[in-house]
Amino acid sequence: MKIIAGEHKGRIIDMPDGIRPTSDKVREALFEILKSRIEGARFLDLYCGSGAIGIEALSRGAEKAVFIDNSRNCVSVLKRNLDKTGISQSSYDIYNKDCINGVGMLKKSVSSFDIVFLDPPYYMDLAKNTLIGLSSCDILTPNSVVIAEIFKKEDLPEKLGVFRKTRSYKYGDTLLEFFEK
Repeated sequence: MKIIAGEHKGRIIDMPDGIRPTSDKVREALFEILKSRIEGARFLDLYCGSGAIGIEALSRGAEKAVFIDNSRNCVSVLKRNLDKTGISQSSYDIYNKDCINGVGMLKKSVSSFDIVFLDPPYYMDLAKNTLIGLSSCDILTPNSVVIAEIFKKEDLPEKLGVFRKTRSYKYGDTLLEFFEK
């Protein structure tokens, strides 16, 4: 898989075994939608896998990315990918934690995020539960956006905690659902 655009465009990143990576088509569409929000943003990549989404955000000018995944293998591949791209270590933090607990941990820090992307395993209610967890934490900026990548048959409710679904885009079997406070 390659970084699509920005400072690190064309760099090849590795994929951990056993994950479902976000397709190039979906990544390209996502960042086209987010293009006016990326520059200088603080980006939270939950269930990050290879880190492709957060690395793409950094490549396109995000100020900081925080990556969270519970898989040691994914975190190892993520670290290798960040090293390969040459992204400064001051531009990111990595946590090898369960994402719902990781969000709670971030609540205790001074971090706040402009964009949150979550791409959990399908059919486990993880997207819904993570949105509920995010809802109870004060880690989002006032105009933040939360994007959940889910399977097309996993439609999320219009309202979850403090979040309201603002848009939904379908790409094959994938849905990108956008939420705002």
